[in-house]
This record gives sequence, structure tokens and C-alpha cells, in this order.
Amino acid sequence: MAQQDAPEAPRDIPDHLTTTVEQGAFCVAHCTCGWRGPARRARSQARTDAESHRAS
Repeated sequence: MAQQDAPEAPRDIPDHLTTTVEQGAFCVAHCTCGWRGPARRARSQARTDAESHRAS
């Protein structure tokens, strides 16, 4: 039987994974690094905040 190497961890996972969370009438962007954006009424603005965070 052939010996198999252990699978490698994926290398294309970004350091910052962002999500948006709705809190009542507001939407907030969160990141796995602990960053949290300001509460926004517009979901699109919360997503823009998350994109800006990932880019920096």
C-alpha cells in the first residue's frame, strides 16, 4: 500500500475574514482579527467598511 502525505493546510485563506451582522436597524462589519466597524444604517456602507479594512 502506498504511503500518503498529510494534506497541507490551505494557503489561500486571507488573514482577515469579514462579515456583516445586523443589530436592529443597524449593520456592523466584524473581522476575525477583532476589528469592528461603526454601526451603519446602510448595509452597503457596512460592506464598504469591511472591504476597506481588508485592503489596509
